[in-house]
This record gives sequence, structure tokens and C-alpha cells, in this order.
Amino acid sequence: MNTHLPADLEQFVQSKVRSGRFTSPEEAIAAGVRLLRQQEEAEDARTLEGIRQSLEDVRVGRTQPLAEAIAEIRRDLNLPQGS
Repeated sequence: MNTHLPADLEQFVQSKVRSGRFTSPEEAIAAGVRLLRQQEEAEDARTLEGIRQSLEDVRVGRTQPLAEAIAEIRRDLNLPQGS
């Protein structure tokens, strides 16, 4: 795989290699991609946990009528209340 980075990112990678933090640009880029993968996996896990919690809330009756929920969202977003 060949990668072309914007000049500012290329300079950043090169500075990390020069500092000894990484032995090559490829190692630095691989570390960045691993970090991106970790962040996305963590975001996916948070999303799934939110879905699980929501389903549990519904199961035990922690819900509110749709009209109340919409009114609350409108208040939170400072939107005009619908009729």
C-alpha cells in the first residue's frame, strides 16, 4: 500500500521518526491506524451499550410517552413547541 499524506502530517510523522519515537514512517502510520481502530471499536462498544441500556429501560418500564419525549427534545434544543 502506498500512502500520500498532506504535507503537515508528513512532517509530523517525520518528526516522530527523527525523535526516535518510531523507527520508520510505516511504524508511525501503523500506530495511528491502530489508534483509529481502537477509537472506533470503543465508539461501537458505547453505541451497543446504549442500545442494550435502552432495551433494558423499555423492558422494565422506564419509558415516557412519545409526545413528552418530543417536547423534551424540543425544549433541550430551544425549538418551538409543536401543536
